[in-house]
Amino acid sequence: MSTTTSSAPNSSDGVKRPNKIKKYTPPDENSPDDPTADYMNLLGMVFSMFGLMMKMKWCAWMAVFCSFISFANSRCNEDGKQMFSSFMLSISAVVMSYLQNPAPMTLPWQ
Repeated sequence: MSTTTSSAPNSSDGVKRPNKIKKYTPPDENSPDDPTADYMNLLGMVFSMFGLMMKMKWCAWMAVFCSFISFANSRCNEDGKQMFSSFMLSISAVVMSYLQNPAPMTLPWQ
């Protein structure tokens, strides 16, 4: 049993709209693609300040969480000094809040 295959191109194989084809241009390296790291860095500093000033442990822990997210989403060519200072500020907020009140954390909605 032999089958023959046609080598003629199918009409749907061609380009449907050649005027819609655009040449690829890589994105600019200087433009920030995703500002998540910057926003999380700012949120980490705000939560750190609230944790330190208001003695709220959950704010201090949120600051640590935001610092980790900021570090994970940062670009490799960024300056790490601001991120490091934000991370250390959040860690100091956790340490200071537990030094002032070593009791376990209670959430405000419980």
